[in-house]
Amino acid sequence: MSAGKIFVSDEEGNYLIKFIGDVRVTLCGSLNRYMETIFGSSDVKRVVVDMLEAEGLDSTTLGLLAKLGLHCRQQYAIDVQVFCQNPSILRTLDCMGFDEIFDIIQEVPNISAKLQSITSVNPEVDEIRKQVLEAHKLLVQLNPKNSSEFTDLIRALESGL
Repeated sequence: MSAGKIFVSDEEGNYLIKFIGDVRVTLCGSLNRYMETIFGSSDVKRVVVDMLEAEGLDSTTLGLLAKLGLHCRQQYAIDVQVFCQNPSILRTLDCMGFDEIFDIIQEVPNISAKLQSITSVNPEVDEIRKQVLEAHKLLVQLNPKNSSEFTDLIRALESGL
């Protein structure tokens, strides 16, 4: 798998997050910071996550996506659109219950946007732990069936904080 990259675009309340390669926890500080930008906006019309070039997503990335989806639904009354054709990622999204909060679309979109690389953030170890903990708690909140998979990790992270 190739190293992960995240590109973003925001134009007049339309936000795009594009994943390329294998997106892992090392990029989650940057992703979380960008999501805070979205959450701080009062004019959010559409949020799109382009996974067409993604090869893999770890559970922390998935937890942050759950945070994005839940927030957009609750605060802006919109569902995040996710474009993905990777069978493995689609299966993961389905098993974890993302179809409840995302519009998952398997066609290639006709989106033209000026993409920029996400601003790199190197958070402290404690901040990373908090983000990983929050992400996994959100995965359990999204679908209680995820509890058995993440309970031990959540307990370990809570005891370490």
